[in-house]
Amino acid sequence: MKKNGVKEFEDRRWRGNNQVLVFRHTEALGMVSKEQKVLDIGCGDGLLLSALAKAGVSASGVDVSDEGVKKCREKGFDVSVADISTEDLPFQDKAFDTVIMLDILEHLYDPEVLLREAIRVSKQNIIISVPNFNSLPARMQVLLGRVPENNFPNKGHIYWFNHPVLMILLKRNGLQIEKISRNTFWEHNFFIGGIMKKLCLYFPNIFALSFVVKANIKAK
Repeated sequence: MKKNGVKEFEDRRWRGNNQVLVFRHTEALGMVSKEQKVLDIGCGDGLLLSALAKAGVSASGVDVSDEGVKKCREKGFDVSVADISTEDLPFQDKAFDTVIMLDILEHLYDPEVLLREAIRVSKQNIIISVPNFNSLPARMQVLLGRVPENNFPNKGHIYWFNHPVLMILLKRNGLQIEKISRNTFWEHNFFIGGIMKKLCLYFPNIFALSFVVKANIKAK
């Protein structure tokens, strides 16, 4: 009998790896306030949950991986197991103030289904991060006949995002952008870092490596 492909993939990942804080995590942390109740969808090994706890934020998690959930529970976090690609989230409507999904949507065949579930269980905000599959480095790698890094099999990416695709998805689901952060290549270079940040601001679909968005749920 064949194993669940997504679950087995994620179990393998969390069995042998641990996350480190990167751009998407630090940006998301800055978009959450202490008084909020937060859900981290695709919480993995609990890195973001740990960072939220240190910041005094009450947070729970959900993940498809038994291995990831085991790591989270060993750290004392309230985490549920659910196949977020096929199942409804195991929470009541508006159970959280903010729902976070960092680099999750690009792993799903139909990310809009999970986004709608995230909106259902959130009272106020959705925080999303996705990589930009149309960045200049990716374009150059294609021109050189190479497979772009975001398309490597070990990434597990099956849905390609860029700036327009992300904006359309948010608008179609009634989300209003409050803040968007972008990172770019060479941004920490003393000589051209400022130029790169400006280019990333005005031409995000080319110069951004990833996007982190805080969006508000419009009252109906």
